[in-house]
This record gives sequence, structure tokens and C-alpha cells, in this order.
Amino acid sequence: MTQRIAVLGATGSIGDSTLAILAEHLQDYEVYALSGHQRLDKLLKLCQQFKPKRVAVPTEAVDDFAKRLKQAGLTAEVVGGTQGLIDVATDSQVDTVVAAIVGAAGLPSTLAAARAGKRILLANKEALVMAGQVMIKAVKTHHATLLPIDSEHNAIFQCLPATIQQDNTQIHDDSHGVRKLWLTASGGPFLQQSFAQMQQAGVAEAVKHPNWSMGQKISVDSATMMNKGLELIEACHLFDLPESKINVVIHPQSIIHSMVEYSDGSFLAQLGSPDMKTPIAHALSYPQRIASGSQPLDLYTLSGLEFIKPDLQKFACLRLARQAMQAGTQATIILNAANEIAVEAFLQGKVRLTDIASINEQALSEVKASKLSADADIDDILAIDSLARHYTESLVRQML
Repeated sequence: MTQRIAVLGATGSIGDSTLAILAEHLQDYEVYALSGHQRLDKLLKLCQQFKPKRVAVPTEAVDDFAKRLKQAGLTAEVVGGTQGLIDVATDSQVDTVVAAIVGAAGLPSTLAAARAGKRILLANKEALVMAGQVMIKAVKTHHATLLPIDSEHNAIFQCLPATIQQDNTQIHDDSHGVRKLWLTASGGPFLQQSFAQMQQAGVAEAVKHPNWSMGQKISVDSATMMNKGLELIEACHLFDLPESKINVVIHPQSIIHSMVEYSDGSFLAQLGSPDMKTPIAHALSYPQRIASGSQPLDLYTLSGLEFIKPDLQKFACLRLARQAMQAGTQATIILNAANEIAVEAFLQGKVRLTDIASINEQALSEVKASKLSADADIDDILAIDSLARHYTESLVRQML
């Protein structure tokens, strides 16, 4: 039976990879809905290619985009803003939601998809960083399916026993023997450079990732290793483990995408070329397998695999992520919000790359918010997010 897919964040790098796979498997998948935010010319071309039934764009762009679709001979319904994304994510015709919107903007629609009992392919880290307890509770209560498509979390998922894949609380059952999870990190573009060199780095250097092709925000997060910190928080919720059970190791070749360590001394690892199409194809077809179109790994050309312990002074954002996870969800919301503002300030040339960690640390220390329970609603979460953003924006202004 054809699976109907909504790709939220269709014009980003995850959207590109997802749609490349779907284009090769249209006998099994229908692109039912797409969303885009800034690159609406690209979204229009995607609509011409895939002819979705619904399209979500910013509220102010609805009328113009609907006109452009009509001129192109397309009849898709155009919806706008956060509510439009929620409408698409909860559409009764949608089977699978690819949650690939970057940042906090992706949270409401992802949570709505969980509450609608959808199959969710999760690339949006912030849904779990900001609302981990709430999100996981919604998945369980409404019998949704949550499959990670971040390469690291997908790798761990593949290396876990089937029982744990089906119910993350089973990870605590001693018979499964999971001792630790290992998240691999490339180390980003500054692995071999000093902190002083990072201080002088410009935007072009920070977004030049050695192995992966990603958007600017995620590329900067990789340069500071905040990306790995957010993934650590995400892994705690996805796999129902404390942060002390999750290690991070730098693996510059990006061939091993993550590992599971078992109590008998075994390490199970998932290997592959650094291409997001591999984890996306796995999640799209799970529990089956389909061709992803990624370049197969050539083992004969691998000269060696390195593993390095992260320098938590140089990459302070990773240390801050652990601290935030220990403190609770209110702290992870603050950290995520502060980081989004700090990264944007760096991209605009207002602060240095190394200022990002300092800004994040100050926000964690100064922004006061009550602890959140699993019963918190999205308004409680967004209130803390807003508080942290306002504080961080004022902090950036003081630094100018």
C-alpha cells in the first residue's frame, strides 16, 4: 500500500535527501504535503516535480504562493504559519511525517503529529531537546511511531535489540545488556586547530564541514560541538537513559555513525558513507530496507579509523549540554534558545565563534525558570524559550 508522506522542511538538506529517495520509490510512496519557509522558489519547483496535495508556507506568503501554483497549473491547497504546519502534520491522509524543520519552529507540528498518532521520522532535534518528556509521553499515549533519522541516533537504533526498538523502556531490562551508548562526532572543521584559531574563525570557515553537507546553523553547531550536545540530550529521551550512560567520541572519518556497548564487552556499530540518505531510507522503510541511492562504503579504501576524546575546554558547548540535561528540561530549553540566538549573531558577524559557548553558559546561569513536569504543555515550554531568547538577545546587544 502506498505510504503518504508529509515533508516538513522540504527545502533544507534533509528535505533534499528525503525527496531524492522518494523520487526513486514513487511506486511505494506519495509526496502528499511539503513545507518551506524562505526558499519558496525551490519549494515551487518541488511542487512542480511531486505535485503534493497540500503545501505549507509562512502566513504572509500564502496568497502569493497560491497564485504562483495556479499559474503553474497546480491545484495544491496552501496553508500558512504554525497552524498550517500543524494542519499538515495531523492531516488524516498523512501516514508519515518527516520532521525536518530546523530549530524551535519545528516543535509544534512535530508534537501535533505525535498526538495524532503519526509515524514520525525525526530530524528536528529541538522537539526532544525542548520537550523530551512531553514528546515521548505523546508518542506512547497516542500510539505514534518515532524513528530517528539523525545519522547517530539512527545508528544506535539499528544496533539495539528489536525489543528495545519497539519500546525504549525495555533498555533497562538487564537481559538486554546495554551498558552504554556511544555517539560519534566528526570534530568539525576546527578539530586540528587551537582555541585561539577558533577565536579568529569567520563564517566561511565555520560552515565548511569536512564530511557532511548541512545547513548553516547545523554546520556552526558542529563547529562548536553543540550539535553533539543537542544529540546527547536527544539520545537521553529517545533511548530512555541518563546522560551518564551516553559517551561522545570524536571519529574524524565519519564512517562509524554510532555504537552500542554491551555488558559482555561487545560493541555493535553501524557503518556507512557519510550520507544522510542512508538513515532516512532506513526509517522510511523500517522494518524493511530499500535502496537509498547513497554511495556504498568501500572498505578496501579505508586506511584507518581514529577515535579521540573531546576537549571540553575547547568544545565547552558539549559540557554545557551535559549540565543542562542534569538540571532538567527547563535548562535544555534555555540552552537551545540561547544557542539559536548566539549562532544567528555569529552568522551576522556580531559575535565570535567562541563567544557562542560563553553566551550559552551565561544564559544557563542567569535565566531563571521553574522545573517542568511531563504534564507541561507547549505554552509552558515556549514561555521558557521566549524568556531565554529575550535574555540572550539583550546579552548580544551588550557585546556589540
